[in-house]
Amino acid sequence: VALTSMLTAAALLSACGSSSGDTPAAAEPSPTAALQADFDAAMSTPTTLTFWNWVPGIETLTDLFMEEYPEIEVKVVNVGQGAEHYQQLRTALQAGQGAPDVAQMEYQMISSFRLGDDLLDLAPYTGDLSDRYPEWVWSQVTEGDQVWAVPFDTGPMGSLHRADLFEEAGIEVPATWEEFAEAAAVYREAKPDSFIANVPGNDAGHFVGLLWQSGARPFGYDGQETVRIDLMGEETQRVVSYWQKLIQDDLVSVDPDFTDQWYQGLASGRYASWQTAAWGPLFLQGTAADTSGAWRASPLPQWDEGEEVAGNWGGSTTAVMATTENPIAAAELARWISLEREPAILAATELFQFPPSTEILQDGSFLEQESEFYGGQQVNRVFAEIAETVQVDFQWLPFMDYAYQSFDETLGKAIADRGDMSASLQEWQDDLVRYAESQGFTVEK
Repeated sequence: VALTSMLTAAALLSACGSSSGDTPAAAEPSPTAALQADFDAAMSTPTTLTFWNWVPGIETLTDLFMEEYPEIEVKVVNVGQGAEHYQQLRTALQAGQGAPDVAQMEYQMISSFRLGDDLLDLAPYTGDLSDRYPEWVWSQVTEGDQVWAVPFDTGPMGSLHRADLFEEAGIEVPATWEEFAEAAAVYREAKPDSFIANVPGNDAGHFVGLLWQSGARPFGYDGQETVRIDLMGEETQRVVSYWQKLIQDDLVSVDPDFTDQWYQGLASGRYASWQTAAWGPLFLQGTAADTSGAWRASPLPQWDEGEEVAGNWGGSTTAVMATTENPIAAAELARWISLEREPAILAATELFQFPPSTEILQDGSFLEQESEFYGGQQVNRVFAEIAETVQVDFQWLPFMDYAYQSFDETLGKAIADRGDMSASLQEWQDDLVRYAESQGFTVEK
């Protein structure tokens, strides 16, 4: 990392180190050669890395890594997904034993593990990777010169809709949220047994993704002891007010997502569209197989006509624990499975993880895949274009697990009960401030 000045100095020393007739001075070792020697030694030494990961089929990528580096064995362990994964990880780190070398980590969880100094700064091991990712992706894993994880997949938000149901109801794909509200009323009148969309009250990640698109910046963290909690900003309140009206007018449903009722709703046509992330298109194929050919993909409706702005919902990174005894090999695993072309293409096309890297987002073999389920549409291309429009600099609190739990009990409950969302938004704000202060954080006013 940052070897240019060192190499220049080495060259000057070499040029000025002897005079005519003198015995040439011994050459200084090249900093590049020294770093390469450390890397070569680490990757040729028999080593076992433990990798906690919940992605089905991730062994496809780790097997390729072990072919590339035969002395490195990677043991993949699935200790659970979501909250269970992080609980197990915290327990092992606090106990001082049993923690993995490498772990899958969602973007919103990085801050909480930074708080405990549990993550290895990868910058000295991976170098500058900023030009390999869209700016918004890179900003999610860095703070200044520090790199806390390598992006593995993302979830830029778009919309999937039933083209047949839209046509039957006589509506077009809305370009703006204002048009979406108008279409919701027309659709409900034409098809009173279904809705244009569903707004779940049990999924904070989905709602935060909509806030992201709106331009809201409700959370912040300085990496030390100060947090920002601003859920009462204009951009947040317009999202809440918007969905409040549609919910109260019974123009959208409020079913909890990822439940049997919700799965059946997607398959039966109860919902004519789904505002989802880039991982949604494949998920939907397995959930509503009998509707093949009827769905299409498009960007989210925009708040202002002519804009092209998206938020992100989901995705994950590969982080290295500060406790690893093999930082070079662990960092190389994190980098290699995400950025070397063969594993990156396999992750995108066979493991169906939406790619974060610019190279794969521009790769024809990924973009040009045509989906029968989506009427032959190149859905990857649609979401790759959306990925270029995700707003930069969205931040997280170092206790997002609590923040999401609090959402379920405040704003999420109001959504599910068709209650007062504005009042519950204030409750969410107040609860997070109380919690932050009880944990010793200074809350930025």
